[in-house]
Amino acid sequence: SVLPSPAPPSLPDRFRMFRSCEWEILERSLNILQASDFYWGPLSVGEAHAKLQREPVGTYLVRDSSQGNCLFSLSVRMPAGPVSLRISFQEGYFRLKNWFSDCVVRLLELVVASTRNNPLHFDEMGGTPLV
Repeated sequence: SVLPSPAPPSLPDRFRMFRSCEWEILERSLNILQASDFYWGPLSVGEAHAKLQREPVGTYLVRDSSQGNCLFSLSVRMPAGPVSLRISFQEGYFRLKNWFSDCVVRLLELVVASTRNNPLHFDEMGGTPLV
């Protein structure tokens, strides 16, 4: 399930440091992400985990990453509690583990479809599979 987001925020200033070709990818992807129900914008990890703690296992949200080298984080409610995974942006692609796409929403669709049959293990989750 998805934790619905508040009203879409404006474009973060930190997105302006990219080359024009990357900026076009970021702007398009962010517009799609803002139209989704699961993008929360500048939400801290603590706030994200507090919101997810009350939700069923598997509920997720995307938020702006607090890490300077990552744009977004995926926060997921796992059986042991919420965890956050960084979504990196390199050479025009958003990346999470072995998946990549030029759109954050498409990246998440790929991950969701892939993990239904083949659970993913992240060190950040202490070996708990992500489905």
